[in-house]
Amino acid sequence: MKKTVAIVVAFLNEEENLSELYQRVSAVFEKEPEEVQFLFVDDGSTDGSLQCLEQIRQNDPRVRILQLSRNFGHQIAITAGTDHADADAVVIIDADLQDPPEVIPDLIVKWREGFEVVYAVRKSREGETWLKKFLAASFYRVFYMLAKVNVPMDAGDFRLVDRKVVDALKEVRELHRFMRGLTCWVGFKQGAVYYDRAARKAGETKYPVWKSLRLAFDAITSFSATPLRWMTVLGALIAFSGFIQGIRVIAGRILHPESFEPGWATVVALILLLAGVQLLSLGLVGQYVSRIFEESKKRPLYFLRNQ
Repeated sequence: MKKTVAIVVAFLNEEENLSELYQRVSAVFEKEPEEVQFLFVDDGSTDGSLQCLEQIRQNDPRVRILQLSRNFGHQIAITAGTDHADADAVVIIDADLQDPPEVIPDLIVKWREGFEVVYAVRKSREGETWLKKFLAASFYRVFYMLAKVNVPMDAGDFRLVDRKVVDALKEVRELHRFMRGLTCWVGFKQGAVYYDRAARKAGETKYPVWKSLRLAFDAITSFSATPLRWMTVLGALIAFSGFIQGIRVIAGRILHPESFEPGWATVVALILLLAGVQLLSLGLVGQYVSRIFEESKKRPLYFLRNQ
């Protein structure tokens, strides 16, 4: 019996790219022994993406469409796709064609060798600003240092996961999701293939710098409490510095009263510094507490409008 591979595509307003993505993936599997299924997840599109996919589905029974009830975010949309994929393996790929479908056979080869998670690692990234490249490279290194989860450097969501991994991910229902971290966290045998990432084919990026930074923050706070420990150490250092400064002021007042000056500017600067650190620490603690509050409500991750 032939094995099946489900192609999960989570998208938002990708009307200009979906048809070409479908055609290129179809062409790839004409040369592969596995059967292919398509599972497109609409994360609240407002353009003609759905109409484009409906035309494709009418001519190809392998195509399924999940329409979320609203925009839940890219990571949740990927989760919805893997939840509903019924195949021996799932390939997660974006609709912007930056991740070439022609790399999928390389992922499948590693899967046939026994790897249960095969991630695609970018050797180069075309069409992206130096700032975004720098932030991406920095994030992976900081994330590994803080979280101790072996997320491969420069690997995105483009990957293949075996059925066993998909079933394991279904057990993990946290709201603030970082899928590339979760697929590594669950374990199993993992491997990599390397490729050159292309520039976006058409349309606008759905991950500008500010949104990438928010994803990075969610990823770090979901997998590590190290920032809280850093705030504790910083508070201890500032308290110790304040203690030393207090001793110095008292000693100066006693030993050299004639040269002692009030130094109001210094006092104000120290007060502002301490207030800023306190507010930053409270804000960071508040982020962790808010996540506890959101998880405690146990709301479903998403709702489907139709499928």
